[in-house]
Amino acid sequence: MRFGVHSGQQYETYDEILALWRRAEELGYDWCSIFDHLRPPMGGPQGPCFEGTTLLSALVAQTERIRGALMVAPVAWRHPAMLAALAATIDHVGAGRVELGIGVGGADLAYQQYGFDLPERTERQEMLEETAAVLRGLWSGERFSYTGKHFRITEGHLRPAPVQPRLPLVIGGASKPVLRVVARHGDVWNSLLTDTARYRRRVEQLDRACERAGRDRAEIRHSMTFRVLLVDDPADLPGRLDRLRHTFPPDSPVWPEYLVFGTPEQCVEALLPYRELGVTDFVLGIRPPVDWDSITLFAERVIPLLRPASAPA
Repeated sequence: MRFGVHSGQQYETYDEILALWRRAEELGYDWCSIFDHLRPPMGGPQGPCFEGTTLLSALVAQTERIRGALMVAPVAWRHPAMLAALAATIDHVGAGRVELGIGVGGADLAYQQYGFDLPERTERQEMLEETAAVLRGLWSGERFSYTGKHFRITEGHLRPAPVQPRLPLVIGGASKPVLRVVARHGDVWNSLLTDTARYRRRVEQLDRACERAGRDRAEIRHSMTFRVLLVDDPADLPGRLDRLRHTFPPDSPVWPEYLVFGTPEQCVEALLPYRELGVTDFVLGIRPPVDWDSITLFAERVIPLLRPASAPA
C-alpha cells in the first residue's frame, strides 16, 4: 500500500508548500501530489495558485525520497506531446520519482478569466483516450506515429525518454468512459471519496472494462483522495470543527470529501472497508491553512495500522 498527501498549490509562498512536502517526506509518506488548475474555484477569483508543472519540477528537485505527482492534467489544455516532454523532463529532475495524472478536466475559473476553450465533455473523453495513447508511445523513446481525431504524431521522437521504463500514468475520474481509458492505459486509477456501495460498483465497472480490454486488473493501482480532521483527544474536536467551519462555508464542495472528524482509531475503522474493496493508495487531501495535527496523526497512528496487512512478509 501507499499513503500520500495531495497538497495542491494554493499557497502564498513557495516555502510554504516546500515545507509541507519535506514534512510529509520526514513522516514517511510515500508520495505528494499537486493539481493542474490555474484558477481553482475553491480559492475564489483572486485566490493564489502556483502553476503545476513548474512547481512539481522544483519540489521533486528539493526532496529526496518521496514520489511526486501531477493529479490531474486536463487533456484540453496541452498537446499530449508537450505533456509527454514535460513529464519526461520532470522525471529526470526527480531521478525517476514522478507520476503523471490526466483527466477530462473540471471546474476552473481560467476558462472565464483567461478565455480558455472548454470542449464538450464527450470531446474531452475522446481526447483523454488519445492523450493516453500518445503519452505511452512517446515515453517509449522509440519512433512513434499516431493519427487520431484530435492529435497526430508523425514519426515523433522524445529523447531523453523518462528515467522510469514505464512512467506511471494516473487517470482520474469515475465515469464509464474514463474507466475504459483506465483499463486500456492506466497504471493508477484515482477517484474522490464516495460511499462504499458506490465505490464497489465503480470497481466492478473497472474490472469489466479490464476484461474487455484484455488487461489484468491487478496491474492497476486504486487510489482514493479524501480529507480528515483528526484529534488525539476527542474533547478537542468541537473547537477544531468550529475553526474549520470558519475556513469553509457550509456550501463548500470540500465538505463531502471529509471521511472522518475524530480520532486516528476512528479513521482506521473508516478506511478498512475501502482497503477491502481494493484501494491501494490512500491520498490525504490538504489545503491551507495546513492541518499539521491531522497530517502527523495520520502518519503516526493511522498508516501503521493499515499498512501491515498488505506489506510483504
